[in-house]
Amino acid sequence: MYNNPYPYPYYSNTPMYNPNNMCNGYLVYPCPYWFNTSTNYSNYPYQSIIFQDYGPEPFVVNIEEATTQNNYFRIALWTGCYLQLTLMSIRVGGDIGLEMHPDVDQFIRIEEGQGIVQMGDRKDKLDFQRNVYDDYAIFIPAGKWHNLINTGCRPLKLYSIYAPPEHPFGTIHKTKEDAEEHHEY
Repeated sequence: MYNNPYPYPYYSNTPMYNPNNMCNGYLVYPCPYWFNTSTNYSNYPYQSIIFQDYGPEPFVVNIEEATTQNNYFRIALWTGCYLQLTLMSIRVGGDIGLEMHPDVDQFIRIEEGQGIVQMGDRKDKLDFQRNVYDDYAIFIPAGKWHNLINTGCRPLKLYSIYAPPEHPFGTIHKTKEDAEEHHEY
């Protein structure tokens, strides 16, 4: 028998050792049906993504992994007719830059880092301000002036969804200076 820390009447479902239940050298019980080492999963386990615009074709990605791997200021990962996904990495002390999208709603999710988001109806009156951290979501209505400033000690990693798309298909801005040079809106 095994040493059960919960004596009767509590039961334990401790798996038995079975050398046939090995997957990639690790004992798993039961061996998951989806784990097939001969299949090439595009993002499993933790493979690097090729950064390009995959839209408007069907696309599946581990968004957290892609976002944290990205080191570009902005890159369009998927652009469709009505929606766009971009990844961003804001350097320490940097910001997105004060902007406003008159006809575009925006969703931002912070995956790594911390910052301050500011919003307002006028460029000179940003009366909404919140601290944001890992796992925070930011909703920016069309017509709102906004900025996101990195206040942490590491790059601020985020993804942004625009509806409809804001940037041209295949947008890649390696730095904020590149983005300002190719200012398309």
